[in-house]
Amino acid sequence: MIELFISAFITLFVVIDPPGCAPIYASITSDASARQRRSMAIRAVAISAIILLIFALYGKQLLGVLGINLDSFRIAGGIMLFMIALDMVFEKRTQRREDRAQKIIETPEIEDVSVFPMAMPMIAGPGSIATVMLLMARADGFEERAVVLGAVGVNLVLMLIALVAAGPIMAVLGQKIEAVITRLLGVLLAALAVQFVIDGIRASF
Repeated sequence: MIELFISAFITLFVVIDPPGCAPIYASITSDASARQRRSMAIRAVAISAIILLIFALYGKQLLGVLGINLDSFRIAGGIMLFMIALDMVFEKRTQRREDRAQKIIETPEIEDVSVFPMAMPMIAGPGSIATVMLLMARADGFEERAVVLGAVGVNLVLMLIALVAAGPIMAVLGQKIEAVITRLLGVLLAALAVQFVIDGIRASF
């Protein structure tokens, strides 16, 4: 169970990426008060938790309704995660997030960023949804599923802490250290993504 938790935690941490979301959140809420930033951070994480929980519990049934085989989803999800990993290694993902944040900053009428872009697509985006569904599909029995959900919960708590403390975190880390961490996590995610694809192909054939 400990190994499953560590594996699920690391995978979700890399995809959800609390350290990467913190500077973006700090930039798009620079004009808000500390109380407003805290309130929006709580709402963003709460909405993300609901979205991820729905897909974790009912994602398999949704795939069944759409006529999609679970092994096919493993392969597609693995490919998607591998693309995210490549973006992280070459910093394209960070650039896209910064561009999205700049658009929000340049649109003054948008004040509450808890739903968009924070909850979706930054926290509960396609990558994290696919990852949660893949991990739940690999879990066997109630206990292992509970462990995966626990890993999701811990990552969301870390995300909340990162968003609330976004300003101080950026002052401590700096852009260079953040870039190194992002690249390292991207390499780990690439390996995990390949494993998802291998598992899907092996199960299909």
